Amino acid sequence: MTRLPDVRGRLTQARPLNDLTWLRVGGPADVLFQPADTEDLQDFLRNLPKDIAIFPMGVGSNLIVRDGGLRAVVIRLGRGFNAISVDGNTVTAGAAALDAHVARKAADAGVDLTFLRTIPGSIGGAIRMNAGCYGSYTADVLQKATIVTRGGELVDLTPKDLNFRYRQSDLPDGAVLISATFQGPSGDPEDLHARMQAQLKKRDETQPTKDRSAGSTFRNPAGFSSTGRADDVHDLKAWKVIDNAGMRGATLGGAQMSPKHSNFLINTGTATAADLEGLGEEVRKKVYETSGITLEWEIMRVGDPLTD
Repeated sequence: MTRLPDVRGRLTQARPLNDLTWLRVGGPADVLFQPADTEDLQDFLRNLPKDIAIFPMGVGSNLIVRDGGLRAVVIRLGRGFNAISVDGNTVTAGAAALDAHVARKAADAGVDLTFLRTIPGSIGGAIRMNAGCYGSYTADVLQKATIVTRGGELVDLTPKDLNFRYRQSDLPDGAVLISATFQGPSGDPEDLHARMQAQLKKRDETQPTKDRSAGSTFRNPAGFSSTGRADDVHDLKAWKVIDNAGMRGATLGGAQMSPKHSNFLINTGTATAADLEGLGEEVRKKVYETSGITLEWEIMRVGDPLTD
């Protein structure tokens, strides 16, 4: 790809993305851009021709990149965007900071963001997906998110601007999240760390944490409020309808619906992106045939299929 602005960070042409995703599949991006800092990112976006697509990418924990790769500049934030600071009950974290690291550092300071401890991925993804568990969601604690717009401007967004919903939020087209500020309730550091250890133990007992997966594959087919909480009257679990459809442990090529937790799509070691997405679509079809429920993907799928 030509016509790219000069940068102080790193530009890599035709960069394979498989090793940057938790599922370890996917073809190359046209370009991978790793900005040195915020100003480098601003300058790049400001001067990048508008007809060149961009795709912000975190740690790839909730992503399938198709085997043909991405016709875009993939922007991946690194060390210049992973700082974490605590001031009273306010926690500020770079978008590249891992959710688990933010939860631990907050707990050290007596701030309860413990729900983030078992969520795979980084803060940017947590905001994008309104990540949550154990009854708490990103929407509950976010004060503001800072983005760089496609035109290179720094803008702060409020939770209202983001329009949080169950596993969704709204971002301006072409925006790149760079940091977030949270406010959590107070707690005793020792108690907070003990709670996180209990959460980890429960997760390891019920989820295939040692397998190559991307977390929950499908959203729960339920009614949810604007904050992301479930409507108990209509609360259904994706794993339950998958089980009822007889798809626990189902396989396609090297892809499998985990026998341990049927809403986890795993790469057994030889899967292609086509195997993983194809099996997911088979599950959706079978669930619809048996229950009339249309499962919605929680894993993002991007890029082009591999062509002969």
